[in-house]
Parts: sequence; structure tokens; C-alpha cells
Amino acid sequence: MGERMDPSVITDLMARALENRDILSIAAGFTDNSILPKQLVREAVLALTEADAPNGILQYGLNQGKLGLREEIRQWLEGFPGERGGCIGTDQLIVSNGSQQSLYLAMQTLCDPGDIVLVERPSYFVFLEMLKGLGIEAVGMPSLPDGRIDLEGTAGLFDDLKYSGKWNRVKALYLIGYFANPSSRCVPEADKVELAKLMDEKDLFVPVLEDAAYRDLYFKEPYPARSIFSLEAYDPLPKLFLGTFTKPFATGMKVGYGVCSDAHWLEKMLSTKGHHDFGTSHFSQGIIEYVLKQGLYESYLQHQRKHYSEKADMMDEALEATGIRDLGWAWDKPEGGLLMWLRGPEHIDTRIGQPFCETCIDRGVLYVPGDLSFTGNEPDNCVRLSYGALESDRLVEASRRFGEVAKTFS
Repeated sequence: MGERMDPSVITDLMARALENRDILSIAAGFTDNSILPKQLVREAVLALTEADAPNGILQYGLNQGKLGLREEIRQWLEGFPGERGGCIGTDQLIVSNGSQQSLYLAMQTLCDPGDIVLVERPSYFVFLEMLKGLGIEAVGMPSLPDGRIDLEGTAGLFDDLKYSGKWNRVKALYLIGYFANPSSRCVPEADKVELAKLMDEKDLFVPVLEDAAYRDLYFKEPYPARSIFSLEAYDPLPKLFLGTFTKPFATGMKVGYGVCSDAHWLEKMLSTKGHHDFGTSHFSQGIIEYVLKQGLYESYLQHQRKHYSEKADMMDEALEATGIRDLGWAWDKPEGGLLMWLRGPEHIDTRIGQPFCETCIDRGVLYVPGDLSFTGNEPDNCVRLSYGALESDRLVEASRRFGEVAKTFS
């Protein structure tokens, strides 16, 4: 019973960090406690409880989510530069317990054990764990040296799936459009369009999921690629766009959302969600709705973006100071999100249980091994670091510790 349900890797890593106060964790993508929106939440709670009426904010709500919050989300999404007005309806939105629940509902309703979901390389390792637990096979689309999707290689992959008899098992394609976990890269609009054209050319008519958990956390300007809901090339396909208020606002609120273009698929997701929880916390939804409706979200985000941009600079500078780039380590400074993706020399094995990983733990620093983010033929020399949670001096120290171990093994 439950043979596929292995313990979550990130849960194990988090537990190791919390059990040992001497370990500095740059593993889990936590946000920074020092800038959580305590005053905004206090203001919202006061306003909501003063105005509360029978069957109001402290009562059960709709399984699909508060109508007022769904309307605020619709307006927020259509406010991004270039997005097509009127392409999203409140009836297409589902409010979930973080975007992770929407992802799970999508997979639970789309796939059966043995089905295939196409993903990027690298991809969100918690999603890959989820697929494994559901008995679904993740197949990585080839990537170019700069991390972009290799469209020519993907065309070859599609052909291979046809020739091997697996084509009919492909049930979805998963993209991480903005400041991806783990790579922090974005998918250019041209690549999105060409991928949709390739799907049309190869007669791959399956739902496309675009994960945008970090879209709001850009540092300077919104990434200019429009969402799949605004690109005509995706109009014939069922679509699910995923967003959240956990990372950009407050993780403890656990409020995310999905926008689904297919009414039948959404109905199945809502039915399944009803089995889970009867609806996301009405109280948490009310707080998010209040912050959006009062125009407070954008001003708070401006502070968040500046704060995390400065922390990304700190980690980048601390790693540079160790000199490991000259020893074959490579990374790009992020332009948004909470994560940094490093590629080490090919001879370094960063996997859990290997000497490099164990030495890092012994030296008091924890990271996410990069092999967890691949589906096969994975490189063993990558790591994912997070600059989100640690305060400045501890972040610099954690980066220094990591760099010292990297120098030892390089």
C-alpha cells in the first residue's frame, strides 16, 4: 500500500535544517520573516472582522473560491503588460491552497498511472515527486546550453514517443514561464509560440500548464513574455495557468489559484477539491482580497522586489568572492524570484549522500541537489540555492561556506 509515496525530499531537507541550529539552509525556498506583511494583515483582519456579518469571513465559503477574490485576481492578471483583455473569466478561476494544490488537482484529474507529462529540463522537483507518487511518468524535453527549450530536439522527442508506442500516453505539457524553480529562467514568448506550433504540427492536442508562481517577484521590470492565455497559438489547447500569493505575499496564507480554459476539466478539479477540503480557507482569501481591492498589493510588492534583489546581489557577490567561478562553477544572477542555479565542474557529484553534499552538511550549509530536478540522464553537478529566508549576514556566511566546500572539491 502506498508504494509510490516516498518521503518528500524537500521535507527531509527542511527537517535536517530545523533539527540543527548550526546549519545554515539555502535549500528550501522560504521567504524572509523580516518583511512579512504583518501590518497589512493586521489592518485587513481588523477591517474584515469589524465588517463581518452572519455567514461571513469566519464561515465556510465557496469550493471554487470567493467571487470577489476571483475578480481581483482576474483584474491583476490582465493588468500585466500585453495581456489580452477579456481572456480570463471569474468562472474559469479556482482558488486553491497554494498553487501546489491546483497542480495536484490538475494531475489527479488528467492522468492515470502510466501516463506521461512532458516537462522542461530542469523542472520543479516537487512537481516531479508528485508525478512519481501518482504513478505518472515525467519526460524531459531537450534543452539548449543556455537552458532554453531545444525545439528541434523536442520535435525529435515527439517522433520518438510516436515510434515507441508511447504517444497516446502523453496527457499534458508543463512549463514554468517566469523565474523558474529551480533555474530562475523565464521562457521567452517566441519559444512559447514555437512550442505551440510544434504541438500543432505533430498533432499533440493535450492540456498545457504554465506555472507562474514567481511572476510577481521580478526585480526591475515584468518579464515581457505574455501568458499562454494571451497567445493565439494556444487558443485551440486546454490551458491551466497557475499563480500564487504564498511566495510574493505570505507563505502562511496558503492561497494560490489556477485559471482553466476547459470547463469540463475545471469541473472535475472542483469536484476533487471538494473531496479534499470543501474550499480554501475563507478567512485567508478575505485577507488577500482586501489587500488587492485596497490597492495595497503592488506597493508591498515593490518593497519585496527591492529586498530580494538586494539579497540576490549579496549571494552572487559572496559566491564570486570565493573564487569558484574560476574553478569551473557557473551561474547567472537572477532577475526575479528567490533562487539561484549553479553548475559545477563535471567531475563534482552534488547528489544526496555523496561526499560533496555530506561535507556541506558537516560544514553547516544545506542546498538542494540539482539532480532532483531532472527526469533521466540527469547531470550530477548542479545545485539549487535560495537567498529568500536567511538574514543578510547569515546568507553571506552560508554562501561563503558553500564556496569553501566547492573550492575543496574543484
